[in-house]
Amino acid sequence: MKENENFISESTNKRECSDNEEKKIDIDDVLVNEIGQFGRYQIRQLLLLSLPLLMGAFSSEYVFSAAAIPHRCQIPECGEEGKDFELQPEWIVNAVPGTDSGGFSSCQRYEPLGANGSLEFCSADIFNRNNVIACDNYVYGKNNSVVYDFNLGCQEWMRTFAGTLSNIGTLLVLPITGYFSDRFGRRLALIVNTFNFGLFGSIRAFSTNYTMYMVLHFLQTFLGAGISSSAYIFATELVGPKYRVLAGALCPSMFAVGSMILGCVAWAIESWRHMILALHMPCFLIVFYYWFLGESVRWLISKQKYRKARSALEKVAKTNKTTISQESMTALLRPKVETTESRNLITAILRSRILLRRVCTTPFWWISTTLVYYGLSINSTSLSSAMYLNYILTYGIDIPGNLATVLILARIGRKPTLSGDFSVVRLLLYLLGKFSISIVVTSLYVYTSELYPTEYRHSLLAFSSTIGRIGSITAPLTPALMVYWESLPFVLFGGMGLLAGLLVLTQPETRGMKLPDTLAEAEVITKTGA
Repeated sequence: MKENENFISESTNKRECSDNEEKKIDIDDVLVNEIGQFGRYQIRQLLLLSLPLLMGAFSSEYVFSAAAIPHRCQIPECGEEGKDFELQPEWIVNAVPGTDSGGFSSCQRYEPLGANGSLEFCSADIFNRNNVIACDNYVYGKNNSVVYDFNLGCQEWMRTFAGTLSNIGTLLVLPITGYFSDRFGRRLALIVNTFNFGLFGSIRAFSTNYTMYMVLHFLQTFLGAGISSSAYIFATELVGPKYRVLAGALCPSMFAVGSMILGCVAWAIESWRHMILALHMPCFLIVFYYWFLGESVRWLISKQKYRKARSALEKVAKTNKTTISQESMTALLRPKVETTESRNLITAILRSRILLRRVCTTPFWWISTTLVYYGLSINSTSLSSAMYLNYILTYGIDIPGNLATVLILARIGRKPTLSGDFSVVRLLLYLLGKFSISIVVTSLYVYTSELYPTEYRHSLLAFSSTIGRIGSITAPLTPALMVYWESLPFVLFGGMGLLAGLLVLTQPETRGMKLPDTLAEAEVITKTGA
């Protein structure tokens, strides 16, 4: 009898142990041990994601479509009745005051006395050279900008407001896209954002005035600038732990390639309207992704869409020429009991001190990163005198930085990379600084996504990135600080970076850790990875 009791007890313990082992099986285990971390399926999906990632970079085309162009006052007294005249006729010094640099004023002219000249000769005698007045209209040296079409000469704040609106639209769309992605799926969020981006961008090419151009630009980013974050979340949830950094580095690298393509297209197509159409029309190909791009398995499991998750797992295994065991399939697709509170993001944050601390910390990393990144980009004109080459070089240097991240994060981890580069970036020359901050950007995407669980990942990554837009909105204002002290912008970059680097040290190391799917798994990182 005693032997039977011992046998029953032993069998029960084995069964409980077996059950516990089944419970511990997650998608990372299956990717590593069975269906493949980075097989043909993942490569095909990443190639599909490359196209929208390239297109996401086109949100910055306002750098060229709203570029500053040479201009001066129109001089009707000398026979000029339009915008298309020689920018520097021989008589221009008689009508327009000069500058200290040896040129002539773009926004001022001498007061006319009532007499007239001609395009061939315009005497200084018909102007009161002791009185300078503002321009009424303008003559432009180029016509490949909205500045020419909408007569924005000397209205610099209106011209540059396109960049401000772009960042405001992006700031607003990120939390919306995060919620939409976590609620309705990664694939649908990516498709909707890319389609909207192409739609409003294409319509903007037909703008009849600057107000229409600006409104459509805002709508384009407000309804479509979530492309990059959607694609990034998709990519990192697709691969196994060993290749997560590689997938994370490929995303900003594709964005950089897209930025270089943008520079080349703008260089090749002079008309800003034709350039915008050439960039945005391919976005409509995204509608076919509904049939070609598979949904994130992690998201399907987190939302308990088990029938679709089973089909997706079987497709991954078939494409990778591997198999998934029935035991693993059963363990992954076992229904999970969730309370109402666990489904509510705000409640989950407030109930978890660990998650609350991360939510308060990660946004500051993003503010510092975007401030330094965009601050350096703004000063890229010092690289050469060619606007298009400047832009191409500025983003070209990001690619080796992104790829270097793969080696750095794998060897020294997330925390040393972020805290180290943040504090020294101010000491480096421009290109080396841009190289370093590109490492930080890629690391930041990887690290932030690894700290949050699948059920809230895109929402909280979007929240951090949204707050981070404070940095990109502030960056264009930093050159004005040089009025008070020439080195003040760089002291600001360095101080923000140093503080952000110290805050990184308050969070756990995630190198080699599984991507957390639930809040409980995310909280355990503190105990095992710190």
